[in-house]
Amino acid sequence: MTDALGLIGRHAVVTGGSRGIGRAIALALAEHGANVSIIYAGQTEAAAQVCGEAAGFGIEAKAYQCDIADWDHAKAVCETIVEEQGRVDILVNNAGIVKDGLMMRMTEDDFERVIAVNLKGAFNVTRHLLRSLLTSPCGRVITVSSVVAEMGNAGQTNYAAAKAGLVGFTKSLAREVAGRGVTCNVIAPGFIETDMTAKLSDQVVTNLGSMIPLKHMGTPADVAGAAVFLASDLAAYITGEVLAVDGGMRM
Repeated sequence: MTDALGLIGRHAVVTGGSRGIGRAIALALAEHGANVSIIYAGQTEAAAQVCGEAAGFGIEAKAYQCDIADWDHAKAVCETIVEEQGRVDILVNNAGIVKDGLMMRMTEDDFERVIAVNLKGAFNVTRHLLRSLLTSPCGRVITVSSVVAEMGNAGQTNYAAAKAGLVGFTKSLAREVAGRGVTCNVIAPGFIETDMTAKLSDQVVTNLGSMIPLKHMGTPADVAGAAVFLASDLAAYITGEVLAVDGGMRM
């Protein structure tokens, strides 16, 4: 394995790493030589399977169950990761949930839980791993937002608010830690083929396709490629940016 990207031997933490985009990112980083810690909410079997596949690339992989919206639980898990793995070089804030509904029907719990997991969860994990990231010679924070952070989407006021918050969060953090050589960037996926989009009707998928200049949804691998790039030495001089992986939806 060549180390053209500079990822061999680095240690990455991927939240929401047991499925979908997080799974693809964890496996892509592993394929390029990074050791991987996966934080997952409840799918223990799926997380173990991802770790098994990742280890097949000759790296170390381990899964940690955590409700990242819980400050104390996130703190304990992050401290365990640093203790067991030695250091963290790359953090990918990917974990997220949806509780869609029109504003007139959205409950307080629907709003608060999405904010808690998608936005506060990213804060919790980043805060608890930041000291380790600052001591890394190649610290990277990569946060997965969404195209709806800028465009908005009917029925997703909670989700769009959380994802927009992640952009401001990341740009502000980028300014705070740039002097220590840590880069912080956002990936904003468009409509990606995941478990969430698999529930959409054929008509909705067709309508979405008409909005995308490339005329099809993306795949988790498309997003994973962007994450590998931002984690690599190739992106060492990029920080505070939002990289859209959306087939041209926002152009």
